[in-house]
Amino acid sequence: MKININLNNMAYRYDVYQMFNIYYLMDDIVFNKPENNEDKIYHISICDNSIDIKGPKINTEYYYDKIIGYNNFIKKSLFMYLKEETGQEHPWGTLIGIRPSKIAYDLMKKGFSENDVIEHFSKVYVASEEKARLCMEVARNEATFINEDENCISIYIGMPFCPTRCAYCSFASNPIGSSKKLVEPYLNALIKEINAISDYIDKRGLRIETVYFGGGTPTSISNEEFYSLMNIIHNRFIEGRNIREFTVECGRPDSITIHKLRTMKEFNVDRISINPQTMNDETLRVIGRGHKAQLVKDIFKEARSLGFDNINMDIIVGLQGEGLEEINYTCKEIKKLSPDSVTVHGLSIKRASKIHENIVLNKRYYVPEQKELLEMYSTTKVLSEELEMIPYYMYRQKNMLGNMENIGYTIKGKECIYNIEMIEEKQTIIALGADAISKVVFLEENRIERFGNLKDVLQYTERIETLIEKKIELLDTLYNKL
Repeated sequence: MKININLNNMAYRYDVYQMFNIYYLMDDIVFNKPENNEDKIYHISICDNSIDIKGPKINTEYYYDKIIGYNNFIKKSLFMYLKEETGQEHPWGTLIGIRPSKIAYDLMKKGFSENDVIEHFSKVYVASEEKARLCMEVARNEATFINEDENCISIYIGMPFCPTRCAYCSFASNPIGSSKKLVEPYLNALIKEINAISDYIDKRGLRIETVYFGGGTPTSISNEEFYSLMNIIHNRFIEGRNIREFTVECGRPDSITIHKLRTMKEFNVDRISINPQTMNDETLRVIGRGHKAQLVKDIFKEARSLGFDNINMDIIVGLQGEGLEEINYTCKEIKKLSPDSVTVHGLSIKRASKIHENIVLNKRYYVPEQKELLEMYSTTKVLSEELEMIPYYMYRQKNMLGNMENIGYTIKGKECIYNIEMIEEKQTIIALGADAISKVVFLEENRIERFGNLKDVLQYTERIETLIEKKIELLDTLYNKL
């Protein structure tokens, strides 16, 4: 279906689009196009003190509330109108692509009471009391880990290869089978970057709090390549530095071998991820994974037998063809394994993903109704409670089915400190590898400067010297002041 919006002031196009996208995620939203009988047509007139909305079912005028500010007024008015027209419930209200726990954390630091925070979320964002309380719980759980010492940093290392590319993926994740010629040059460039940044850290006397090796899939390379790279990471970032956490996001079970698990134990990895996303074999096939759920169980048990006592597992809600029955089964199977943390992701329809391509080409794609999606998320919350886990970090993305949240649950004491630092943005994170984005945090100025490495693997390897130079220039702008 095409949603045709006649808007009088295109300065507000982005805000209007985002509110309609909550309710009409899978539809084509256009502005000021010639009207067609098959279109769903809305007329929106934004004035200094009001907004007038006329649609297929109802016409409503809202008047400016100066307490919440003009942009929030526009979004709130549209959200309330569409809620009435569609009858859909979206508990996050107008919050889009924002770190909501960060809002709660900042309000609580200013002395806001719980009731004040709940009222703020409701009045400004039309968010439910349940979501406001979730934000406060996450913020309280994060508070003891947030490190605002500018001389303390975290390291992210990216591996832009995977066994295959999943249908929902938009990251730098080149299928390893067709990219073998790129691996050796990439590893050489990455090692060059590791050495340069390690030297810089030593020169500046910086302290490393956490190291996170992600991707892509870090374990997609060969046993020998993985051992060699892990040895260098350990020597340059781990050994003798008394870091708090070393995570390897193994991810795909079809990339994990006993050799790689033993390598990680040898080099003091204390947290790993083994990510099923779903425990339904048919879904695994549809999304492009070359393994079955049994392999997830086998690898998990091997990791436990080798002494890994901090294992995370990821679940995605809303995968193609999945409804409440499928997510119930996934949760039941994960409960049997009893991981130390579970990260629940809502499916985000990314433009660079195969799923988005299928939608554009009008291929059949089953999307659960909003009520079912909310029940699916509730099922994952029940799983966390049964595993005696607490919510410890969260973030939201645009274009998420159900307009919900990505949330990490953990047994107390097994939190991923890197995840907290990355989301709350109070600590500088130096990111290495293709498509890795460094965030340099200027606490006194309350601002963040970002530097992104090139996404294309070949370009990254060819321009590594320049990328290192530019990254160090940005880091110098902070550390020359200290």
